[in-house]
This record gives sequence, structure tokens and C-alpha cells, in this order.
Amino acid sequence: MALSVILIVGFVLALLLGQLNLRFASPVLSILKRWTWWVVISLGLAYLCHEYGWVDRPLWVLAVGFFLIYFLIETAYRWLEIHALSVSPIPLFPRFQINSSGEEWPTHPRLLKIRDWLRNHGYKQVQALKAEMGGGIYLRTSIYPDASGQVRVQVTFLPQAHGGIVVCFALTSQTSTGYRYVTDNLFLPFGGFYPENWLVERSPWRRSLRGLLARHQQRIAKSNELLVPWTSDPLGDLNLQQRELEQINTELGFLFPHAEREDYGKITYEGRYRVWKELWLLNYFGRAARYK
Repeated sequence: MALSVILIVGFVLALLLGQLNLRFASPVLSILKRWTWWVVISLGLAYLCHEYGWVDRPLWVLAVGFFLIYFLIETAYRWLEIHALSVSPIPLFPRFQINSSGEEWPTHPRLLKIRDWLRNHGYKQVQALKAEMGGGIYLRTSIYPDASGQVRVQVTFLPQAHGGIVVCFALTSQTSTGYRYVTDNLFLPFGGFYPENWLVERSPWRRSLRGLLARHQQRIAKSNELLVPWTSDPLGDLNLQQRELEQINTELGFLFPHAEREDYGKITYEGRYRVWKELWLLNYFGRAARYK
């Protein structure tokens, strides 16, 4: 009886988390929702099999078995997703252009508070950009340098299937020795390779811009590197980054050469495993691979 009550509470909790996530589009809520469904479905099927005598095994053995079956089904589904992405026309490193449509910032009060925070702390927008992902869906981003010009804040809005919008931040600084420090909270799997002079730290759990900025400043202070102001055009620099990333990931075997992509897709089989691994870590633990 106690287990049945727990399952009912868990089912209601999963539905509630789903509804809250529709409103807030929070990666943290998504993680909690996925774990809740995983546990509820595994325990629920085990409870039914044990209660009606369908399988002559202890309850905990059935629960573990269904837990693993859920993992296998989830894995197969994600592999199909990655394969579909690999053979689709969706660009992995899209090219950006100036966003002159006037829709660079969503009007949701939660997101407008972020813009107000940036303005109140001396950050001024220099460019609003967008990149087409296919099917009329655009990735929108705005660039905000600080007063010194040494830190660029890239605010990116990721449209979700249910209509919500996830906001992510990427803070970038360059040093006098040629290194690029990047601190972001992107919740998208990458799985590829960065150039040697890029020092990237991804912190998906840090949803606050204030907290992410503090972490970025902490990394810079610890490195004892001298920062130099940005002088390059944000649009040109961002597209240069995209070309550089595509080139290095092709050279290192994450992507197939262009001549082979029509037959095999964009992502190599090793690359698909790396994407799946990072996707799984992000979806259930909010962790990304560590890049030094």
C-alpha cells in the first residue's frame, strides 16, 4: 500500500514538474522531471508484475530490471536522434547574421530582468545576431561587452519544442598570450574538440548570469593572465569561431570530411558516441565534459 501511494505521488510530481517546465523552460526542472519519470515507471511496472504475479522475482529485482530496460530504450531513442541530426540539413556550426527584425529579445518578464541587469551593470548591447537552424527556426543571440571591453557576454535564446525559451550565457575573454577563456552554461551537448588556445569551462547548473560571471572572473584571477580588450567585430569573430570549430573537428575525426557526408552524414561514429555520452550526462546530471 505504501508503495502504491509513493507511485501516485511520484506520478503527480512528474506531471507538475512538466507543467512548471513549460512555463519556466528550466534545464534543472527537466533533469528532475526525467529522473522522476524514470523512477516512477520502473517502480510502477515492477509493482504491477509483483502484485499480479506476472513474474516470479523479488520486487527489487524487477525494479532494477525495468530501470535498466528504461535506460536501454532511452539510449536507442537518443542514438536515433543523433543519427537524424547527423543526416539532416541542420548545420552543426551555423553561420550568424545581423538580426534586424526587432525580435532579438523575448518579452517574457523573466527574460527582461536579465536585460535590465546587464544595463544596470554597465553592459551595452553592440550586436543582435541570428542563425537559421532550418525550417524557419532561428537561434538568436545578443552580444554585450563590459565597460572595459575585456569580457563579452553572449546571451543566447534556445527555442524549445513545447514553445518555451531557454536562455544561456557564454562569457569570453582573450589574454595577451593568445588564450581565449570561455565560461558558459549551455545545456546543449557538444562532444567535439576545441582549439588548443581555447580554455572552456561549461557549467550547466549555473543558471544565474551573476554567478556565471563570478566564476569567469575567478578563473581569470587564478590564471594570472593579462586580459586585452576585444577589438574584433562580434559577428565576424563568431563566424570565424564557427569555421574554426568545424575545421578542427573535421581534422580530428569528430566530423566526416565534406566529400563523405552525403553517404555517411556529418558526425562520425566515434563523434556520435561522444555526443550521446555528453547528452546523457547533461540530461540526467547536468554535467558537461571538462575541457582544459
